[in-house]
Amino acid sequence: MHDTIPFLIDGPENGDVIVLAHGAGAGMESGFLADLATRLSRLELRVVRFEFPYMRRRRSEGSRRPPDRPPVLLDCWREVVAQLGSPQRLVIGGKSMGGRIASMVADELGVAGLVCIGYPFHPPGSPEKLRTEHLANLATPTLILQGERDSFGLPGEVAGYDLSSAIRVEWLADGDHSLKPRRSSGFTAADHLATVARSLSDFVASVTPPQ
Repeated sequence: MHDTIPFLIDGPENGDVIVLAHGAGAGMESGFLADLATRLSRLELRVVRFEFPYMRRRRSEGSRRPPDRPPVLLDCWREVVAQLGSPQRLVIGGKSMGGRIASMVADELGVAGLVCIGYPFHPPGSPEKLRTEHLANLATPTLILQGERDSFGLPGEVAGYDLSSAIRVEWLADGDHSLKPRRSSGFTAADHLATVARSLSDFVASVTPPQ
């Protein structure tokens, strides 16, 4: 057993649980995740946030460490779910890298659902370097929320991928990788975060067994 992983928890104790991991560059207290957690808690969800080992070391040492290798990230997700227990009642996922790593263990862990916010289908500028092979046979009910201008996966590209029928992709108008739209779009970042929170709340309710 590894050391206990610290959590940030928002929302009611009896709420359905959604576990969110951070992206590669910002931790669990990033403005994006903090705002989203607040919005989800107002919708009666219990939001659990955590950090991967490299990000915890960044916090304690003040260094700019790169992300851990995938095996370490995958083991961290396994440990998080083990600590929380009752995986069949958990929806897991997160922002960019955090959601991608969750997608690689969701079936193994037997969770109720998976959410990916800005899935990194490929590195920007390298559409040939796909990160989608495991998504073809994914069995866990999955919601991907993607900006229409996301350089990690544009609508025309994603439409051609071999994705499991368990995956639903929702597009945020004119959003970038952090779902931020341009002012000319008529939308704001707050508009899109509100939409994301509602979509996640509806999705969690649809896949979580009644208490």
